[in-house]
Amino acid sequence: MNYYMGIDIGTSGCKAVIFDDNGKQVSKAYREYDIISKNPGWAELDTDEVIGNCFDVIRDAASHLEPGSVKGLGISSQGEAFTLIDKEGKALCNALVSSDIRANELIGPWTEKFGEEKLYHITGHTPHPMFSIFKLLWIRKNSPEIWAKAERILCFEDLLQYRLGIENPSMGWPLAGRTMLFDVVKHTWNIEILQCIGVRKEQLSYPLQSGTIAGYVKKEIARELHLPDDTFIVTGGHDQPCSALGAGAIEPGIAVYASGTVECITPAFNNPVFTKELHRNNLCTYDHTAPGMYATVAFSLTGGNILKWFRDEFGEREVELAKISNIDPYELLIEQMPEEPSRLLVLPYFTPSGTPYFDVSVKGAIIGMDLSVTREEIMKALLEGVAFEIKLNLDILKQSGYQVKELRVIGGGARSARHVQLKADVIGMPITILDVTEAGCMGVAMLAMAAHTRTSVSMIAKNWVKVVSKVNPVKQDYYNYKFDLYKNLYPAMKKLSV
Repeated sequence: MNYYMGIDIGTSGCKAVIFDDNGKQVSKAYREYDIISKNPGWAELDTDEVIGNCFDVIRDAASHLEPGSVKGLGISSQGEAFTLIDKEGKALCNALVSSDIRANELIGPWTEKFGEEKLYHITGHTPHPMFSIFKLLWIRKNSPEIWAKAERILCFEDLLQYRLGIENPSMGWPLAGRTMLFDVVKHTWNIEILQCIGVRKEQLSYPLQSGTIAGYVKKEIARELHLPDDTFIVTGGHDQPCSALGAGAIEPGIAVYASGTVECITPAFNNPVFTKELHRNNLCTYDHTAPGMYATVAFSLTGGNILKWFRDEFGEREVELAKISNIDPYELLIEQMPEEPSRLLVLPYFTPSGTPYFDVSVKGAIIGMDLSVTREEIMKALLEGVAFEIKLNLDILKQSGYQVKELRVIGGGARSARHVQLKADVIGMPITILDVTEAGCMGVAMLAMAAHTRTSVSMIAKNWVKVVSKVNPVKQDYYNYKFDLYKNLYPAMKKLSV
């Protein structure tokens, strides 16, 4: 039996999961770390802490198997985050992560000078402070002493490769795309963009198609981590397309629905698509981890975190009961939702909005309150609001000529049958539940197996990804009516924002 490891480097933690060649999960390790926020709008990670935790999870996961069992590994990485590295290989600063918006004021002047239309058709993305390009501009302007010492600029996928002993690391095309320095059609770093921000091509890792062998773990390090001497590393990429591969969403019309802290839809399509509709609604085009495919990401930055907020503020009773009964407090809360749709309308911008608006200032709202409204109805309305935001994005994709026909749900939001039913009802589309708990890690493990066995990724996905059930919508008429109201909510609240 051969084994393959998938590593996922997220914003709040990292994990390593090992799968056998039938896709069965055999070992897993996880570590958490905290975001550092020194000033309003700042969000950083201690780079050395993150990489140290990555080493720990690799070691822990591999130690459960016979020595030499793991043939290769792949890395799924949070997008946009990067670290400046000096000549000795040391981190010069913390990693600036996606939610860091300190560069917001630099976007307008730089984009106007370069040309937004031109930028979109090169990178497939629209300007936002999350992207690496603008964070780099901020560092260049505000930390010139660090900028001058930077020998390398490494995202977490290529940084982990580097720390594992690959002297000249690579990154998967999907992760390169999230920097907004990359030509998503030519698959090269765009020299004009690099010159405009003062970055040398040599400072960046080499971009390779996902699933390409980037190198081998250094023998001394491999032995320390309970890995064989000849453990290879394949390029993976941005975590959302990695999860899409792990969910088998690698054909046109199929999308993975990652339902977690952030709600994200990642559909697959055959060719890069650039339209005025996608551009206007901030829906990107970049490489999928499935070779030859492209993807977009439609997302709401308010997702499961709104349920966590509700639990913390109004669910003290369920939290206490959960401790006694050993039941998840979220399950207790969701089971109390009324059967009928709520009478409320929620704009779920309890965080900055994602697509389509990219609005960092507008606030959320609960509309329709009176004295008859219950706590349970408010909670259902919050979840409805998040689902309406996903429906809004799916409608925009449809108007742009790309129709999603099947959603495959993964993440914490897939654990509750009632929650999935609510999503299906609001969105008006069947939702498939999978027997996949770690889709991102599974996706890059598939890439490692494909490189080792020279089997197509699509064949591996068909064998590894298993469908549990399909949930069909049953309350479409009312929610279609309510969606027409929802589409007017953001413009109205935008005028009232204070």
